[in-house]
Amino acid sequence: MPDADRPPTLAEAQASPSSDVRPPFRLRSLGLSVYVPTFLFAVGQGAIIPTIPQFADSLGASVAMAAMIVGLRGVGTMLFDIPAGVLVGKFGDRYAMVIGTFALAVVAIGASFSRSPLVFAVLVFVMGCAWSIWLLARLSYVTEQAPVEVRGRALSLLGGANRIGNFVGPILGGYIALAVGLEYVFWLQAGMAVAASAMMFMLLSPSEDAREIHDSSIYSRVATVVVDHRRTFVTAGSAVICLQVMRNARQVVVPLWGLQVGLDAAQIGLVMGLSSGIDMLLFYPVGSVMDRFGRKWVGVPSLVVLAISMALIPVSNSFTTLMLVGLVAGLGNGLGAGIVMTLGADFSPARGRGEFLGVWRLIGDIGTAGGPFVVGGLAAVLSLGAASVATGGVGLLGAAIMYLFVAEPLRRRTPVEPLARAEGGAAR
Repeated sequence: MPDADRPPTLAEAQASPSSDVRPPFRLRSLGLSVYVPTFLFAVGQGAIIPTIPQFADSLGASVAMAAMIVGLRGVGTMLFDIPAGVLVGKFGDRYAMVIGTFALAVVAIGASFSRSPLVFAVLVFVMGCAWSIWLLARLSYVTEQAPVEVRGRALSLLGGANRIGNFVGPILGGYIALAVGLEYVFWLQAGMAVAASAMMFMLLSPSEDAREIHDSSIYSRVATVVVDHRRTFVTAGSAVICLQVMRNARQVVVPLWGLQVGLDAAQIGLVMGLSSGIDMLLFYPVGSVMDRFGRKWVGVPSLVVLAISMALIPVSNSFTTLMLVGLVAGLGNGLGAGIVMTLGADFSPARGRGEFLGVWRLIGDIGTAGGPFVVGGLAAVLSLGAASVATGGVGLLGAAIMYLFVAEPLRRRTPVEPLARAEGGAAR
């Protein structure tokens, strides 16, 4: 009979019905609860992205106004990152996702009935805010569920499900728009968002989304997180901004350079499509490398390869050479599959995780929004080719920061750690 004053052994803890010990984590446990809903949500998201400028044009918006409306989605996502983190911290992952997807469904259906570009612009901005809630709640949940030693694979699979959905979405949305009209693509988005949220809400147990309620104000909680983790935000955050600038700059430079060297829309589309195909093939191998060797083993090469691809743009003067550059860019982007989410998850604290991830997403979204502006500004002053090479320099700067100043989050476990972890029930 065990001594009452002695802590239970691992075997005794597993045998006790009242034990707080959770079973060993398996990636497949996130299949129906996270990865399938992510794919569904991404299908709706991917369908709507190319539809927004077309629908704005059908409402009579000018080219400049249509471009501004497209940009408002990203602005809404960026500006709502921190409020979304606070919302997740207060209500938990499940209820935050329900709030976000309900708002998204209402806004998407409302957008389908828009008859004014101005009203449509406001709804697209709110759509971006709702996306921010979903993205952050999903990241917060996987961060808590996946132990650090498998977190790279868990989040790379999450990114892969999102990439595949964004690949399928525009094709499905295009057929729907052709068959019944552009407005029905928004209904597709609403339906996919509700289906994704319903799956996650039903499959995640209520106990898994309990949060500590803070008495302090929203602003003081966010300020505390920023101050406490300022070194992480300055170092790792700077590297992430460089990576996001590179990722989004290539989406602008490659098509524009293709037009400059005389390629048609079909050839440019093929370059971009095959580049995305290379990207999609790498998410699981990259996750395995992150979990086995460390996060910097993929983060640094991703930045370097993206920088090389941008530097090669000015010497690609034909379809074949631009295709090769596009494949190199796809390889570079694929090498970083899930790295931003994984670093955010690794560095996030148990207390104030929602607020931390909100700030972390804001940092990444600054780079996402800034990429096209960096290219546009440099191209206006210099030339598109020079802008591409200079943007490659941003990638090399990010690689240097990550290699020299960012601490490697992955740490090898000691032999006694599994027992201590199991006895403490700290699998989250």
